[in-house]
Amino acid sequence: MEIHQLKTFVAVAREGSITNASDQLCLSQPAVSAHIKAMEETLGIPLFERTPRGMSLTPEGQRLLTKAEQTLNAHRELLEEASRIKGRLTGKLRLGAGGSTRSDALGHLLTVLSERYPEVDVELQHGTSLEILQGIRNGHLDAGFYNEAGTPGPELATLEINQFGIYLAAPPGLVTTSTPLDWQALAELPWIGPTANACCGQAAEALFKQHQIRPKRMISIDRESVTRTLIAGGVGIGLLHAETAQEAEQCGEIEIISEAQQTVQVLFAYLAGRAENPLLSAASSILRETLIE
Repeated sequence: MEIHQLKTFVAVAREGSITNASDQLCLSQPAVSAHIKAMEETLGIPLFERTPRGMSLTPEGQRLLTKAEQTLNAHRELLEEASRIKGRLTGKLRLGAGGSTRSDALGHLLTVLSERYPEVDVELQHGTSLEILQGIRNGHLDAGFYNEAGTPGPELATLEINQFGIYLAAPPGLVTTSTPLDWQALAELPWIGPTANACCGQAAEALFKQHQIRPKRMISIDRESVTRTLIAGGVGIGLLHAETAQEAEQCGEIEIISEAQQTVQVLFAYLAGRAENPLLSAASSILRETLIE
């Protein structure tokens, strides 16, 4: 049995779909199907049930999934140890980056990695904080930058890169900035922002709970630049990161009416169990240099 077949098996098990697994592995769907079929023939047991919703692990497949993941981890550790023995860094570092990642920190990391370790390939994937966290936890990403409004999970090793606040903003003149604000009146207005999984979405949910309101209309937008444009256009009120809100207010586009959250951390994270990984150690060291500077 080949390592690439095990990788395919794990990918299909995680994604529950040959289509999604083929996208992740950069393989054609027939190739993914062929890997699964070859494994089932070699092992003599069915690994998946084909359903209208996708691929579902059989009980036998579920038992073998843990062993397959352990085998892939051992294979990866073998390659990492070989790199240490050779005394140089090689391989691929899969990084995730969210919209609030400090561009200077990310740029410095990529530049120094290229200069110091020319044999390391970096694959950069952009996404939401939730997508990046999921990627780190399920092994699709080695590390990533994400926004943390609370406390990082204990399974993560993290390094704070930056932090920012979040403000509630409105079109100029729409809201009477009385003290205290009339939150019941604000609940009558459309609210613009991301889902509850994003940092601004979490801050919004905290406001709703604190003031015991629930807006009658929510407009879900996953790009802050679009949220800013809609608020400035008078569509409704919404949450913006401090830097964006302050810039927009200076331009006369919006009016800051309340602080929603004082501190959100921008973290560089990876699984704590992989702290000895030479690529992750090198990336962390480079980022610490950036923070010291």
